[in-house]
Amino acid sequence: MFLPRTFHSTPHQHTSVTVATMSSSTVAGSDTPPSFTATPSKTPSSKASSRRSQAESKSRFEAYNRLQAAAVAFSETMSIPEIVAVGGQSDGKSSLLEALLGFRFNVREVEMGTRRPLILQMVHDASALEPRCRFQEEDSEEYGSPLVLASAIADIIKSRTEALLKKTKAAVSPKPIVMRAEYAHCPNLTIIDTPGFVLKAKKGEPENTPDEILSMVKSLASPPHRILLFLQQSSVEWCSSLWLDAIREIDPTYRRTVIVVSKFDNRLKEFGDRWEVDRYLSASGYLGDSTHPFFVALPKDRGNVSNDEFRRQISQVDSEVLRHLREGVKGGFDEEKFKSYIGFGRLRDFLESELQKKYKEAAPATLALLEQRCSEVTSELARMDSKIQATSDVSHLRKFAMLHVASISNHVGALIDGAADPSPEQWGKTTVEERSQSGIGVWPGVIACVNPPNATLRLYGGAAFERVMHEFRCAAYSIECPSVSREKVANILLAHAGRGGGRGRTEAAAEIARAAAKSWLAPLLDTACDRLAFVLGSLFDLALERNRIRDLECGITGGNMDGYVGFHAALRCAYNRFIGNLAKNCKQLVRHHLDSATSPYSQVCYFNDYEPSYNKFSQASASSFFLELSDTSSASRDARRDQENIPPENNAQETTPGKAAETRDALRESHITIPETPSPDQPGDAAYGVVKKELGICNDVGPRKRASRMGGNSKNSDYVTLQNGGVLFGNGERSGSAYTDICISAAQHFARIREVLVERGVTSTLNSGFLTPCRDRIFVALGLDLFAVNDEKFMDMFVAPGAIDVLQSERESLMKRQKILQSCLNEFKTVAQGL
Repeated sequence: MFLPRTFHSTPHQHTSVTVATMSSSTVAGSDTPPSFTATPSKTPSSKASSRRSQAESKSRFEAYNRLQAAAVAFSETMSIPEIVAVGGQSDGKSSLLEALLGFRFNVREVEMGTRRPLILQMVHDASALEPRCRFQEEDSEEYGSPLVLASAIADIIKSRTEALLKKTKAAVSPKPIVMRAEYAHCPNLTIIDTPGFVLKAKKGEPENTPDEILSMVKSLASPPHRILLFLQQSSVEWCSSLWLDAIREIDPTYRRTVIVVSKFDNRLKEFGDRWEVDRYLSASGYLGDSTHPFFVALPKDRGNVSNDEFRRQISQVDSEVLRHLREGVKGGFDEEKFKSYIGFGRLRDFLESELQKKYKEAAPATLALLEQRCSEVTSELARMDSKIQATSDVSHLRKFAMLHVASISNHVGALIDGAADPSPEQWGKTTVEERSQSGIGVWPGVIACVNPPNATLRLYGGAAFERVMHEFRCAAYSIECPSVSREKVANILLAHAGRGGGRGRTEAAAEIARAAAKSWLAPLLDTACDRLAFVLGSLFDLALERNRIRDLECGITGGNMDGYVGFHAALRCAYNRFIGNLAKNCKQLVRHHLDSATSPYSQVCYFNDYEPSYNKFSQASASSFFLELSDTSSASRDARRDQENIPPENNAQETTPGKAAETRDALRESHITIPETPSPDQPGDAAYGVVKKELGICNDVGPRKRASRMGGNSKNSDYVTLQNGGVLFGNGERSGSAYTDICISAAQHFARIREVLVERGVTSTLNSGFLTPCRDRIFVALGLDLFAVNDEKFMDMFVAPGAIDVLQSERESLMKRQKILQSCLNEFKTVAQGL
């Protein structure tokens, strides 16, 4: 904390004091504290020196006051030395402020209603025999007309607080109220009064109001250039202090904290011996040896008294406290050690001298900061002038707009090709975040959880694109050919058998597989396009961030497009349209591939030498899709996940979900011995006669004759098989039934269609349909959308209705700020010359 060691060298110790308005028992030259109406008598040389010192102090104080007003009005961040008064409710902060001002204005009546900081700028003016108080206008550095009535001050504080909280819909607000008080009996001092700490919210206030007050006070007291004035009642023991821990969090060593024990007179009656007083006054057991609190008592009478009487009462209380410690305590107290910390007068003088010392120390840094801010505001004003001028220069705007679009396009291409800036940890997305933010949480028709490698890593650009592509592969291989009812198989197979030929079963199975592929793979392809479009659409914000960083690194300020909201909105819309058109075109292309693969004229389902290309896919794509970089907690979980979603390299039995099941089923069925179609004279089973009767087949001659006319191949005749085997419409228990054969064959055909579609057509189409245009055509597409218009339509992006008025208003505000800061700079230069 600030130790008042300089107190022994303060001017009042070198003067003899004559007390004018003290009680009759007070004797001039005694050890009682001086009254605030005392008139010091000095030698002529010391008078001149004192006047010069006071004039310099006042000029510094006025300069800082004006700078503080400008900082509040324009939300400038200035390291101005300030005193922040903090403490709990009813700890005496309001009474202390009134004592410092030298008059009462009933601030205690609005204390519980005050939820905004109050900056009190006290200016000692010998000519102001009555207080002249003015409030700074909200959002302005100007002050209103002087107020004289003390009651009006409290009303204004209350009304301004209520108006702002109603506007912001908050319980508290950090925006301060600034009041300037000029008075002959107040010191040159500036204090920021904060709302008092409370344990429970008032009736009608949100329950979190105490927490918001504590958070706001900590924020106000945290800057290192501020002095903390912490008040605590004398009735509270240090070990049970409620708010001392909060102060310790802000200032652990109390280096910049002034601790004030208020209502000290309530504690006096507990002291009987000297050692009790000295132990309490030292407080070393809790605050440390270097921390010395001040002990203050103020008048309790809240009656309607004059300002002169109020100040006389303050001086009288100080005298009575000292007299009690000397006469009412056995052995008195250690005056040499503690007298400088007892009484309001001591605290008042210390705060004023300490703030002046801090003002003097901070003057060089403040001067440098003002010069920097003046330079920055001048640059902002020049940019604003350039922007206003540019609103009438179409060619200028077109040039810089094109350069900006070209830069964004280049950054998009760089992000697709692979980049690590901006930070992937901040801008990248995991697979779960991509699904959530895109609104596409699942893959249609996929029940199993699809987790591609590196799903937990935050990726963007080309890396995120490739991850979605692999996720699509995993989802596609997770879909199996759906089961088909016997009625559907019967309708398809009987129709093909009726047309004759020897490939009825194959045709029926292929038809079932084609219908299943169209139904189940089409939504999957659309989802893949939408997910990829989301990944590419997210690159716009990343490109803007990269462009901003590059401009800062290169110091580029000319042609700044930041302020043109309409242009940036049009650019974003154009980019979104470009990506949307790519997604639409890609959906049409992959649908074309699906239609080709599922066409009746396609030979995909009839490859007799068909061999799955899993190994080709996995070997060719291992570097892209099997490199797991994410940090997982279990290796076995990785293995299980890879087995679920990744086609293995050299194991036809362990393929991706769905594919493995289909292959195993196919192998199992291939080992079943299916009897050849029996001849018309030999029934296929014992139930032949029964089946024939159920089917209503009573004439054995017709079918046999028809079978002999169907190409002469009774072995492969589906119609004869249906008549003689008869199990298509049975219970399906026979292993060699036509229904089972067709389901197995349909699953194989579905797998072939899916394999050809995913590995041979869709992958290359999505890469060329999305990535190539984003690399090669994006600038041309955006340029045609934004710049292939006449000048009038082009200027609509830059000069919206009322935009010129807004720019002019901003310019006027900047000019005003520049004028005030320049005035403060000139004033501080003058102050610095006198240091």
